[in-house]
Amino acid sequence: MPRPKILATRPLFEEARRILQGKCQVEYWSEPQRIPREQLLARAQDKQGLVCLLTERIDEPVLRAAPQLRIVANVAVGFDNIDVPACTKRGVAATNTPGVLDETTADFAWTLMMAVARRLGEGEALARSGKWTGWDLDQLVGADVWGKTLGLVGFGRIGRAMARRASGFKMKVLYTDVARVSEEMEKELNAEYRDMDTLLSQSDFVSVHVPLLRPGESATPTYHLFNEQTLKLMKPTAFLVNDSRGPVIDEAALVKALRENWIAGAALDVYEKEPLPADSPLRDPAITDRLRLMPHFASAARITRLSTDPDKGMAGRCVQGLMDVLEGNYNGDVTKMPYVVNREAFGKS
Repeated sequence: MPRPKILATRPLFEEARRILQGKCQVEYWSEPQRIPREQLLARAQDKQGLVCLLTERIDEPVLRAAPQLRIVANVAVGFDNIDVPACTKRGVAATNTPGVLDETTADFAWTLMMAVARRLGEGEALARSGKWTGWDLDQLVGADVWGKTLGLVGFGRIGRAMARRASGFKMKVLYTDVARVSEEMEKELNAEYRDMDTLLSQSDFVSVHVPLLRPGESATPTYHLFNEQTLKLMKPTAFLVNDSRGPVIDEAALVKALRENWIAGAALDVYEKEPLPADSPLRDPAITDRLRLMPHFASAARITRLSTDPDKGMAGRCVQGLMDVLEGNYNGDVTKMPYVVNREAFGKS
């Protein structure tokens, strides 16, 4: 039988390429810039599989241009870049890479929290500037993390991983989510449920771990969950951390909050527009010292990104999800496809 044709919108890591090359005919987009829309539409036309990143919008026009497509494999946990209902309607599976980056992402959220609280960006800039005159009593005094209250907005796998880390810092942990977890889990993680408004008003650090859900997509949308109204509920001494999805925060409102001292600081790894536009208000020099900006790399740990072991790495889960569908490894039992987010697509024409 002919090997299935795959389009990958970025080159995969070497080991993943080797695995796919033995099973499929793979075409990689390897130019420095992201694949242009017209190229995506043209190159997908005769493909049965598409490996993409969250930077590519996979919607009805793409699906219409690729009538042979059977699977869209997203190398990410989030899949808000994919029109999942459109995929389901056409019988196209959509997969993601959940689970393997939870701890890595929690590590990075903790890094962001420590960095903004203890002013690491300013400290390194001073040390490199040649203007550092030595130790002084009031030099770059920051905020303690130990013993403070951590508010977790979203209490899924990454939120719970944050709660486990907080125990080592003797922090009080509050959480809010669309559903309260079991009493046993609350006790295990020493976490207390609060409604959103109460959590914001009581927390010294607010860390965001929710999916991006736009109005109309969910009864509880998260788009601009942090806006002028919610930011004003936070303590003026509190810090906001986000390595989930950029549009969860209204960036214009965040800039206003920092300029007018509604909150003490923020640290971001994700943005409403990526890469960060040259004219982004987040670049305002007036708030630089209180705003840590990172280039969306929370999951960029070697094993998490590169490993082809599905139990350890995003590459492994992407390849496994792709081949489960293309080779029919599930033998008709959709419960054996853990990375497919729209199992209802099977059986569609």
